[in-house]
Amino acid sequence: MDNVTFVRIFTLSGINETMNYRLTIFSLTLLYYCVILFFNISLVTIIIVDENLHEPMYILLCSFCINGLYGATGFYPKFLLDLLSSSQEISYEGCLVQAFVMYSFACCDLSILAVMAYDRYLAICRPLHYHSFMSKRKLSALVCFSWLTPFCIFSISIILTSNLKLCGSKIQKLFCVNWIIVKLACSDTDTVSNNIISYATIFIYVFHGFFIIWTYMHLIRTCVRSTDDRIKFMQTCVPHLISLVTFLVVIVFDLMYMRFGSTDLPQSLQNFISIEFLLIPPFMNPLIYGFKLTKIRHKILWLECVCII
Repeated sequence: MDNVTFVRIFTLSGINETMNYRLTIFSLTLLYYCVILFFNISLVTIIIVDENLHEPMYILLCSFCINGLYGATGFYPKFLLDLLSSSQEISYEGCLVQAFVMYSFACCDLSILAVMAYDRYLAICRPLHYHSFMSKRKLSALVCFSWLTPFCIFSISIILTSNLKLCGSKIQKLFCVNWIIVKLACSDTDTVSNNIISYATIFIYVFHGFFIIWTYMHLIRTCVRSTDDRIKFMQTCVPHLISLVTFLVVIVFDLMYMRFGSTDLPQSLQNFISIEFLLIPPFMNPLIYGFKLTKIRHKILWLECVCII
């Protein structure tokens, strides 16, 4: 480790093994990023423009897609620049900002998924009270909760990290991660506050997970009794479940590997593991909801017909 106490520049060394194919990777990554932008912006635009879609489920979906754009934009532009650059460096401030974006994006996704699960629980299990529980005011509060909770938590975490004296400047990843920056601290005693915040964050989002499990236990129990509820479950809950399972698998896999994984794996495989949550959910979520939710699918088909004519 370099004997540095005032680090102003970090080196992202995860990209080194891919430099022989950087033009190919740049072209594919740029195309993929453009597709993510197109799918998510299209879905957000459809929901905003069509007043028939100004319902809680679709507003939450709009928030979900905006978060996908937020996370993707926090990674892909910098990665594309690194592929064209001879040195993959990022400023100290830029690294903290990117770490904040990556963590808040992932946790905001889980918060929105928890609110979406609550919305489906009310719609199917308590339909007579749905509009009173999901009024515009309460929906606004839930959307704010899903965004502000991770923003507040990781603002504190990043502020604590910014006060650390660092004895290293090399990050073995394609992007900045708060946990890795903390590991570069000169003294372990300085990182106690960071560890407390990390465990508090884990507790909060594990609670999110248990809440989602609780809602689906009630959803499944209700849907078993009624054919209409089963149809509604298949139409509106299956996309949510697919998004949830995909998100949890890629995030848990990445976190487990980051904490306990072997560094003997090829760097290219380590890179793929670390960016799965930026590759799959932002691309897959608008596709799943676009094709599965009837109102949005009909709107997309109508727009295609208009464009053809």
